Order: sequence, then structure tokens, then C-alpha cells
Amino acid sequence: MPRKMLQFTHLHQRQPDKRGAAERRKDFGEISTAFETERAAEQASRCEQCGIPFCSIHCPLGNNVPDWLMLVAQDRMEEAYAVSSSTNTFPEICGRICPQDRLCEGNCVLEQSTHGNVTIGAVEKHITETAFAQGWVKPVLAGVESGRSVGIIGGGPAGLAAAESLRRKGHSVTVYDRHDRMGGLLIYGIPGFKLEKDVVERRIRLLAEAGVKFETGVEIGKTVSFAELRKRHDAVLIATGVYKAKPLGIPGSDLPGVHAALDYLIAQNRRDLGDTVESLDAKGKNVVVIGGGDTAMDCVRTAIRQGAKSVKCLYRRDRANMPGSKREVAHAEEEGVEFVWMAAPEMVNGKAKAEGVKAVRMHLGMPDASGRQSPVAIEGSGFQLPADMVIAALGFDPEDVPALFGAPELKVSKWGTVETDGDLMASLPGVFGAGDIVRGASLVVWAIKDGRDAAESIHRYVSGVAMKAAE
Repeated sequence: MPRKMLQFTHLHQRQPDKRGAAERRKDFGEISTAFETERAAEQASRCEQCGIPFCSIHCPLGNNVPDWLMLVAQDRMEEAYAVSSSTNTFPEICGRICPQDRLCEGNCVLEQSTHGNVTIGAVEKHITETAFAQGWVKPVLAGVESGRSVGIIGGGPAGLAAAESLRRKGHSVTVYDRHDRMGGLLIYGIPGFKLEKDVVERRIRLLAEAGVKFETGVEIGKTVSFAELRKRHDAVLIATGVYKAKPLGIPGSDLPGVHAALDYLIAQNRRDLGDTVESLDAKGKNVVVIGGGDTAMDCVRTAIRQGAKSVKCLYRRDRANMPGSKREVAHAEEEGVEFVWMAAPEMVNGKAKAEGVKAVRMHLGMPDASGRQSPVAIEGSGFQLPADMVIAALGFDPEDVPALFGAPELKVSKWGTVETDGDLMASLPGVFGAGDIVRGASLVVWAIKDGRDAAESIHRYVSGVAMKAAE
């Protein structure tokens, strides 16, 4: 039944139902149930259909959010999927893991007017899952084959988004990845309770059906040289992401029992995928996770599910200044995580292995260059936290790509990211960059945006069309 829009005056915001904390602590399944069709349409009808859609403006992909909300409210679901997928390569993934509270939903006019934002992410997920169930999601049609070939290094969101776009234009596309599966952090870095792995694998199968070729277990510079890769293809895209953990930089950080966040998350994701891996298990342990971003939230919530004795998150600023999603913090608290705000680690205690974390209380001082207040240690405020497992979740830096690839002529920034021009072309002709390896550690939605943009530039390059940056 078609519904009128602007129903926010009498329909309250309702998120999809969540499984209870006690239940979801027992497994790695997604915590939210799917919207029922009627509720999804009702929630979509709350949209104000703003003249200036701030939800779209604050979406890196520029998704036409008001349009597909209106189509859902009118029960025109196939059209809603067509509009949603026209700007987003992986709407079913963004609907699950985008920090909507910081992007579209956080900037919804209804949120600013205290009516409660439209539940955009949940409706986006509902649209795509309906489309899959109805058989509307098909492999891309290449049309006329171009005879041009593109190699993509990295099977994460940027690389896969570029692969889809390039294949649609008729180019031959091969994606190379050093892991044994495609998906990058979507598979190995993000826990199943946020993104179940069959959702990613389903999309990768579609890309394979479209003719994208995948080669796993390929390390550029070892398995094949970068020079050879450039000879194989008319253009190459570097979309490796950033995997090198930022160091704790405190005494004791090299003790057994201290782990990098990504090592810890990869181990659990591999278990969920059925692999036999070295045990990195928090069962029965006192766990301290150091950091305040989304990766830290992934770690604390994983430790809870593994049966840790206690799980504490140590963060040097307060809740208001935490970089991670506020929703993820709330989920973690519901599941039993304890947050130790305004505290920073000074050292990891222990002789043969980690036994605790010595920390100091902080207060927020003057703003730094970014405008955020700088945390300052309070003298004489030191305290101890028991910990036989310490996880460092301080973010990621780029690996030394020129050294790994054996390509010293490839220019990188002072931060180690690959330097590109306005067309996302690197310092070498026909070599492009996209995603975190260009912009630094960021969001999946930005990686998708970069991958799509790089694909447009690559298409122009291999087609012999003048590049925009040179025009």
C-alpha cells in the first residue's frame, strides 16, 4: 500500500529489533533482526523529502537517499533497489557497517529537529536483501568487450568496487590478493556480528559470474613482480588498504599476550570461516583493549563472545571525544564491556608474559592542531588493571609499498600513502591508487567511492581519452 511521506509527525523512529545481549554474547551472528516489510515502509515514510537532502550530501557516495525512501514507502521495491545500487556497489554492506550516526542519519534534518532520524541504514539493508530474495540482483553485463585489461592489487572494498565498474565497461579485470580469499577487511577484519561473511561471499560470486577473475595468494614483489604486472595489463590499480598496526610504544608492549588488533580479529574471522588457526582466544582471561575507534569496539565485543573473564576498554579521552561509533559503544556496554575513560597506558606489566597494564588518569587540556582537546596526564594518578591479554587497537599505517613491490620509483607521501593526482593516477604512467592506501585508514564507504572514481579514470586512460587532471 503506497504511503504518504512526512509521516514523522505521528510515527516515531524505530530501529530494527536487536537480539538480547545475553543471547548475542553466545555467537558471532549479526545482532539486529531484519526489518519486516511493513515496518520498513513505515519508517521510510517518515522522511521529510528535504529540499536540501543533507543525508545525501553527507554520504561519501552521494546516495539518493530521499528517492529510495519514497520508493520503499510506495512499495516500489525493485525501483528502490535500482536507485540504491546506481550509486553504491555494495548497498547491503554499507547498510550494515556504515557509521550512519556520523554520516547520513546523523545529518538527517529530523535528527536536528529532535524528531529522531530516519533509519536509513536499516532501510538500505532491507532494500538489498529484498532484491536478493526476489532475484533482482544480477551480475553486471559487460556489453561490448573493450579488449583492454586492468590488474587490481587488493580484493577489499576499493578494489572490488573498481572491478565491478570496470567490468561493466567491458574491460578484462583481474584482482590479485595475498590472502586466500577475496574481501580484504570485509572478510578478515570486520567481525561477523556486524557483517556475516556469506553477505560478502555472495557479492564476490556475482563479480566472478560477471567475468572478474580472482587470483588469491599472490604477493606482489614475491609471487609476481610489479613490473611484470604492469606488462600484463594496460593499467594497474593499487588498492591494498593499510594493515600495519600503529605501535603501542610503551615498555612491555613486546611481551607474550600483547596482540595487534587485526591479528586478533583475523584469527576469529578465520575460525568463523571454518579455518584451523593459531589460537588467539580470550576465554577465561582478563582482557584490556587500548584504543577508542571502531576496531577497538570490534575487539572488545569479540573478547566478550570468546568468554573472557573481564573486558575493559582503555581510552585516553572521554565518551564525547571517542572516534568510534556511539552505537557500537552502546552495544559493547550492553554486552558487558567496561570502559575506562580518560586513562592512558604507561606500560604492560609482566615478566614472562603480560600480567597487567599500568595506566594513568588524564584530563583534557588545550586543543591540538585538529581542534580536539589534548589529553594530559594527571601527576600521581597511576593505577593498575589486571590483564593477561592486551590488544592494541590504535589504528593502522600503510606498509612500505615501494619496498614490497620492488618499485622505488613509486612516490609515497610522508605518511607512506601512495601519492596520486586528481585522477587518482600515481607517479607511474598507468598506475592508479584507491582507498586507504591513498587516503589513510578510513571507512569502507570511502573505499567504495574511491574505487568507483578510480575506475572512471582508468576507463578514460585505457580508452585513450584525455585525463581530467591534464585538461
